[in-house]
Amino acid sequence: MNERTPLILFDGVCNLCERSVRFVIRNDSANLFRFAALQSDVGASLLREHQYAHDELSSMLVIVDGTLYRESRAALEIAKRLDPPWPLFYYLFVWIPAFMADFVYRFIGKRRYRWFGKKQACWIPDPELTKRFIDQA
Repeated sequence: MNERTPLILFDGVCNLCERSVRFVIRNDSANLFRFAALQSDVGASLLREHQYAHDELSSMLVIVDGTLYRESRAALEIAKRLDPPWPLFYYLFVWIPAFMADFVYRFIGKRRYRWFGKKQACWIPDPELTKRFIDQA
């Protein structure tokens, strides 16, 4: 993996986060994205490298070109790089001020375990996807 490869850090025990990762995989025909669970050693190392203190709400983060994006901006950066029509969401919503979009993101984030459930252990991808998970490869 190089510095320019977008990397998604996700909550490995969150069902919503797992579904989101599966959604990205299905809509990333170029296999652009790589993944790591926030709970993994790789995830913890990357958070330290970017001087980011992991909090319970950090359900999904993305590192693009060395910059760490969180909350709504992470979702938009991901959408921008997916197969059509998903990049349209970036262009439709990027103009919304982050504090407003992040409010909605946090509202869902605070309830994600209650609404979507939580696993006892991190999701482990099947063998064909393992190469896209840097903490599994």
